[in-house]
Amino acid sequence: MKKHNADLPAQRRDFLGKIAAGIAALSFTSFVSPFKANAELNPLTDDDLPEDPDAWFNKIKGKHRIVFDVTEPYEVYPFAWPRVFLKTNAATGSPSKDCGVVVVLRHAAIPYAFKDELWTKYKFGEMFKANDPATKEASVRNPFWKPKKGDFVVPGLGEVAIGINELQDSGVMFCVCDAAITVYSAVAAQGMGMAAADVKKEWLASLLPKIKVVPSGVWALGRAQEHGCGYIAVQ
Repeated sequence: MKKHNADLPAQRRDFLGKIAAGIAALSFTSFVSPFKANAELNPLTDDDLPEDPDAWFNKIKGKHRIVFDVTEPYEVYPFAWPRVFLKTNAATGSPSKDCGVVVVLRHAAIPYAFKDELWTKYKFGEMFKANDPATKEASVRNPFWKPKKGDFVVPGLGEVAIGINELQDSGVMFCVCDAAITVYSAVAAQGMGMAAADVKKEWLASLLPKIKVVPSGVWALGRAQEHGCGYIAVQ
């Protein structure tokens, strides 16, 4: 009889392998409340950093609500689909103020929550198999943070505003999984001979503006749907 693990998809086995490799570097104390840790590293207002994690989801606005579940880099799609949702709603009479869009970055999609410095230092492009749309090689930058004019052009549509900052300007809310940050930062620390707690602290200090750390991505998906969001898995 084959072992159950042999039937798992390759990417899931890879993730479980990363957990197994990194678990020795983890301790219970490393699972610090993401809200408290982020507050110490990036002081925010009470409105931006509520004590109650659920309060962030109360900011979802509008009649038409959607949550995008992003588990892998998936090229441009984690950022293209939210823009398509907004554009097609606008074309059918529902402006952005009537739309609530949440993007959950979890599993291997978490690097998009961080600044270029981490992409370069920790080789996120290689670690997460995330290619730069411009070079088609493992990315050494976050290509979706403040893209340059003309970076993303779609035949028939022209230039599209799918940068994280551009989507945020349109009201899209981004959050990132603390559980995945904890695991992957510990794995990176182990590979570089560093302390897991130090690496996680560095990663949290390099979060992009307005991206919320949540206890886990699956937790956030549940909360978003409880707040009326339909669910779309980005693939």
